[in-house]
Order: sequence, then structure tokens, then C-alpha cells
Amino acid sequence: MTEPTLPPVPVPVPVPDTDTDTDAPTPDPTEQSLWRPLRLLQDAIEADIARVYADSPVEGLRSSFVMELLRLHARGPMTITELAESVQRTHSALSQKVAAMRRAGWVETAPGADARSKRVALTAKAREVVGRLAAEWEATEAALAELEAELPYPLSRVVADLERALARRSFHDRITAKLAADPRWR
Repeated sequence: MTEPTLPPVPVPVPVPDTDTDTDAPTPDPTEQSLWRPLRLLQDAIEADIARVYADSPVEGLRSSFVMELLRLHARGPMTITELAESVQRTHSALSQKVAAMRRAGWVETAPGADARSKRVALTAKAREVVGRLAAEWEATEAALAELEAELPYPLSRVVADLERALARRSFHDRITAKLAADPRWR
């Protein structure tokens, strides 16, 4: 069996230096993007998940809270640092999310072992809906698996292949190598 291959990726055309005074319109490098379609696809999928919650009897829940609520249900109360590490987010980003979840009544916080830490726990309101959240999570994963089965090259394989390629050479190193050859960057 031969492995499916992706179609060739178009190479963006370099944008000429436009610091000169001409009547020609300035080219917009943002009109060509390999990254944007992926971001838009993720946004569309996340919007559909948010619609599932908007259509559900669970009121006031942002779909972006679900992973953390399920993690707290499975593992019990955690500090913000522990929760951030468990979902692979920064402490700062998760601290803001915990504050939003607390304002919405999904979690409660209490002082941690030291003055700088906070323990996060589910509220009774959250505990009442975690079964629904788990059902949505599992349905979403099943829908993604179904979608992958329709593709000649599954998204999970794309991600794994990209992770291996980036382990060989980071995205930072790839960008800075391109910039080193561009006189506009110097």
C-alpha cells in the first residue's frame, strides 16, 4: 500500500522592497498565507463546538472551559500551576481562564500551600454538568476520528509529522534562517 501524499505546497512569492516612492500599489504579504487556512479551520471547528453548547441546556459555559473542568473532575483540586502544566498552557493564560471560570461560577479558588498559589476546585454547579461535558468531549473526538477516516492523510498524522520535523529543526530556527537572507530584516 502506498502512503498518501499531500499536494505540493505553493511557495510564497517574495514581496519586493516598497520603501521607494512609486505609484504602484504596495503588495500585501498577508494575502498569501500557509498558516491562515489552518487557523481558520480550527476557528470553524471551535465555533461548531461552541454552537453545540449554545444549543444545550448547559447555560453560561464557554466551550474553552471544558478541558480544565474535566481535568479537575478527573484529578481533583489542583493549583493553577498544576492545572496549567496538566493542560500544557502557561500559568498566566490559565490564571486568566480560572478567573473567568470563577466569575461564571464553574470553579472556586482557595489559598494554596504558599502565599503565591491558589487551589482550584469545581463548584457544585460544575459537578452537576461534568457528565454532559464528558459526553461532548467524547462525541467531538469521535467526530474528529470520523473526519480523519474521510481523509487520505489524517490530521493526527500531519500533526505527528510536523512535530517530528520541528524536533529536527525548530520553527524559530526556520524563520530566522529565512530572515537572515532578507535585507529588509537587517
